[in-house]
Order: sequence, then C-alpha cells, then structure tokens
Amino acid sequence: MPDRSYDDPCGIARALDLVGERWALLVVRELLFGPKRFTDLRAGLPTASQNVLSHRLKELEEAGVVHRKKLGPPAGAWVYELTSRGQDLRPVIIELAKWGCHAPTASTAQLSVSALMIALLTTFSPKLAGNLTATYELRVSDEPFRATVANGHIDIIPGQPDTADAVIVADAAALRAIVFAGEEIPDGTVKGDERSAARFLRLFPRPGVVNA
Repeated sequence: MPDRSYDDPCGIARALDLVGERWALLVVRELLFGPKRFTDLRAGLPTASQNVLSHRLKELEEAGVVHRKKLGPPAGAWVYELTSRGQDLRPVIIELAKWGCHAPTASTAQLSVSALMIALLTTFSPKLAGNLTATYELRVSDEPFRATVANGHIDIIPGQPDTADAVIVADAAALRAIVFAGEEIPDGTVKGDERSAARFLRLFPRPGVVNA
C-alpha cells in the first residue's frame, strides 16, 4: 500500500491507491513485454532515482502487481515481472497512451524500447493497413519482438516469430525516427521483403496535438 491513500471506495481511487504513485505505471510499462533486471528498469526510466524506483517496486510487489524471481542458468539473474494482475493493466496502459499522445510535449528524451512498442500499438492506422496480412520480426536495440498485422489490427509481443515476411533491425532512436519523423530507411535495416517492411513502417501516423 502506498504512503498515502485516497480513502475513497470508488474503483478508480482504489486502483490509484495501488498504481497511482509517481513512476508506478511507467514501471508497469517497462515490464509489459517481459521481465527485466533492476538495471534494465533504470535504463528505461533514467530520470527515476534508484531509491524511488526501489520503493515503487516494493509497493507494486506488495500490491500483487509485480513479483521478483530468479532466472535459471545460465543467466541466474534476479528480475522483476508482472503478475497476471499486473498484465491486466495492459489495455489501461495502451488506452492511457492513446489519450496522452495528443498532449503537447517539449521533451527531447528518447523513448525506451517498451515505450516505443506501445507507441506503435497506439498509433497504428487500420485504414493505412488495409488488407495487409504479414508478420515482422523487430529487433530493437537487440530486443526481439513479433509484430503481426491482420484484419486491420496489430499485435506486438516479445520474442522471435517462427517465420517472418521481413526482419527490421534498428535501435530505438533510429526506429522512432523512421516511423514518426519520416526518415528514410537506412541500408541494412531490413532483411527479407523490403517492400512489405517499408509499408509496415508507414502504418503509424504521428498523432495531432490537442490543445486545451
């Protein structure tokens, strides 16, 4: 339980008692695509202090949102991952991201890999996708993801697909620039069907900003 409570029986207030503290939902964001070590979480949330991040993780563990486990050999590292209750926050995070991406920002910070994957999910255009049916492997900053487009929908999950129409390899900053800034696709970025990959990379129009 956080240090402060709304003391309100409304479901929204009760949810915010558990995940409403600063950094809590961003920790969940970082873990949506799989477990991470503490150092990985710090890399994805570079402006969160070590103490604050540790405190937030402890609160999320106590709330049953996150749990800590030790990976088997050869890794043997301790990682944090979402519980099933934590995974239930996935649609909440995505809808919040859809709402928030229309807000103005002056931030020049880079997106973490997890944040970039969520940005792809939230800006995907069914209209631009049309009848496209394809599977892509995204290797983003050495992290593999399977992106599937079918019937006007997109799904992105961690891991390599068994087969892929194309493999797209880039770091998070480069992929963000291609997708959202319209930069040209550098040589060597795509392996496989380059035409299909180029179409995929243009399915994410940058959202307009809504001012108050």
